Amino acid sequence: MKQLRLGKTGPVGSALGLGCMGMSGMYGPADRSESIATIHAALEAGVTLLDTGDFYGCGHNELLIAEALKTAPASRRDAARISVKFGAMRDPAGAWSLYDGRPAAVKNFLAYSLQRLGVDHIDIYRPARLDPVVPIEETVGAIADMITAGYVRHVGLSEVGAATIRRAASVHPICDLQIEYSLISRGIEDEILPLCRELGVGITAYGVLSRGLLSGHWQRGGVGPGDFRTYSPRFLDGNVEHNLTLVEALREVAVARGVTVAQIAIAWVVARGPHDIMPLIGARRRDQLAEALAALDVQLDAGDLAAIEAAVPKGAASGQRYAAAQMAHLDSENGS
Repeated sequence: MKQLRLGKTGPVGSALGLGCMGMSGMYGPADRSESIATIHAALEAGVTLLDTGDFYGCGHNELLIAEALKTAPASRRDAARISVKFGAMRDPAGAWSLYDGRPAAVKNFLAYSLQRLGVDHIDIYRPARLDPVVPIEETVGAIADMITAGYVRHVGLSEVGAATIRRAASVHPICDLQIEYSLISRGIEDEILPLCRELGVGITAYGVLSRGLLSGHWQRGGVGPGDFRTYSPRFLDGNVEHNLTLVEALREVAVARGVTVAQIAIAWVVARGPHDIMPLIGARRRDQLAEALAALDVQLDAGDLAAIEAAVPKGAASGQRYAAAQMAHLDSENGS
């Protein structure tokens, strides 16, 4: 497994992380046994970063990871690093509401995550979104207090803009920014990515396959009950037809290169930052994981990159990456 230091101050670990959200129902029902087997397979392959959120399945995801770690070989379990997002508020029906970044809430969320995960510390702790009524300095300061107390190792951020990143970094070193980045989600390139590189903040890139759209396996009609892609603009009629033409153009490049669509999409993200961008792969099955891991062996040259750019130009996707209500919570899209 190739190694990567996550930012200037973060841990050294695998060059690819496992995003566990999909194991807790965001894309429809998942198989618990297969999810745990996938986590085990990732650890066995040398993947060290497991990414979750305390609101994924209202705690289900953290409990699932805890079960997987308990049943993994000790050497693999000890190498695992856990990244947790917090702050997203939900109701009993599963609906989303506000984000809570108050210092007291930070410590409360953390206490519950430690209990569910069955660990004595969390490696990277990050607010899922910016709380618009709580200064980021206060939220980061509370995480820093928990680092001093020994309950957290590193501060991370998620989906915030350049100004917020700079303010957060003035309080405590920031390990990484978790943000969507893929061939069809390239908003970080203009301002956010350059600033992160200036400050030594790593990027953990989620959505590298655009929730399956860039996997090369997804087809129209592939969204079932309980799948949030039902409301995702890029999967809606009027947008999805155009976006699938981009996938087919990318498939031609992949076939010529002797790899899969998913592998060339992941390899493109790796090529954009081999020393500071870690793709998070949302695999919830072992076959998906194996395909993604093989992407680390795909070396793209200038000709490959030019062909990919021609197939999927920047800004070519139709539809925003979230529905309007969710986009409103993205400081990365709306902040300065």
